[in-house]
Amino acid sequence: MVWKKQQLLAFTSVDDCRVSPFRTDGITYGTPTFIWSVVVGDAVFVRAYSGTRSSWYQAALAQRAGRLHLADRDHDVAFSPISDQMNDLVDEAYREKYNHSRYLAAMISDRARQATLMVTPFPAET
Repeated sequence: MVWKKQQLLAFTSVDDCRVSPFRTDGITYGTPTFIWSVVVGDAVFVRAYSGTRSSWYQAALAQRAGRLHLADRDHDVAFSPISDQMNDLVDEAYREKYNHSRYLAAMISDRARQATLMVTPFPAET
C-alpha cells in the first residue's frame, strides 16, 4: 500500500508524530512514543533516537505493524527496515526538516540510522 499524495504533503510539514507498534499479543497498541518522521519520495520514515535498543523500535521490528499518529490522525501501518543507501536519503530529509534542532546530529548518527524504518499504510488507508 502507498500513501496518498495529500497525506504525504501534510506529513512533510507536521512535527507531531507518535508511534505505537503492537505489543507481543499482536492486538494491543503500545504506548504512543513521540518521534520524528520524514517523507522521502512517496514513503514515510521514522527513527529511534536511542537506536536499536529503543523499545518501540524493537516492537515495530518484531510485530511489523501498529499505529502512527501523524497530521492529527491515527493510521494503521506496517513497519519495515531499509537499506543503507536509502538511509542517506533519509538523512537528507532529516537535515531539511529538522535543521533548527539541537537533536539533529543524534538523529543522523550511526546509532539512529541503524534504527530506521519505513512506514506504510496497512492494510489500506481509506
